Amino acid sequence: MSSKSPMSSSGPAAAGHHAAHNHSTQGQSLEQALQRAGFYPVLVADVVDDALDGRDCLAHLVHLETHFDRAEVRRHITVLVLTEDMLVITHVDDQQLDEAGEQIVAQISTESVPVAQIRSVVLSYMYAQPQNYKPSDPVRELTLSIAWSGGQRLDVGPASCGDPQCEADHGYTGTISQEDIVLRISSEADGPRAVHDAKVFARALRAVNTGTPAPPAHAPIPAPRPRSGVFGNRLSRGHQR
Repeated sequence: MSSKSPMSSSGPAAAGHHAAHNHSTQGQSLEQALQRAGFYPVLVADVVDDALDGRDCLAHLVHLETHFDRAEVRRHITVLVLTEDMLVITHVDDQQLDEAGEQIVAQISTESVPVAQIRSVVLSYMYAQPQNYKPSDPVRELTLSIAWSGGQRLDVGPASCGDPQCEADHGYTGTISQEDIVLRISSEADGPRAVHDAKVFARALRAVNTGTPAPPAHAPIPAPRPRSGVFGNRLSRGHQR
């Protein structure tokens, strides 16, 4: 990907500094992932390329999220790119300035985090019907949490003793979580390939962070079995500094 050779809006770029990195274990290149997301792919590609500052992409993760804000449909994209020494994070939102939708601005932020400063990489899995689990069953939903700044999130709620008739004040209880960015990827909403790519990215990030070789990628993902339920909706995305 290169600002000198931007990607065409009609398909992935065939040239550019980072175009040679196919990341075949992830199923598609960074350029192809941006094109598939379809969220200002040329703009996002140039911003990411500028943030990489000439570094080679070892692995990537592109996450597009859509939500409804009253009568509007809002989208934002988060792009994670791993290099040998940096984790480059790009987040893009757009905003409509007039009712006709003719004036739109894109709000972009980039952050470069040395991999040596990453404190933890957490993967949380969600499986449906665990009592019937088989090794071939796909992950229903995956949450990737990365912490590097030492910032903590505190969730607090009233404590109880378990007695529904008790009216005594038991104070508060809560949990503390370290997380700078949280991405939730759903197999039903984003596709099984997106979940697989997130797992591959997390392995690559752990490998660079710990200085150990990344394990080989798993075999291709089997097609998901049709299931009913409400897990198709992505829950939330956190991105704080």
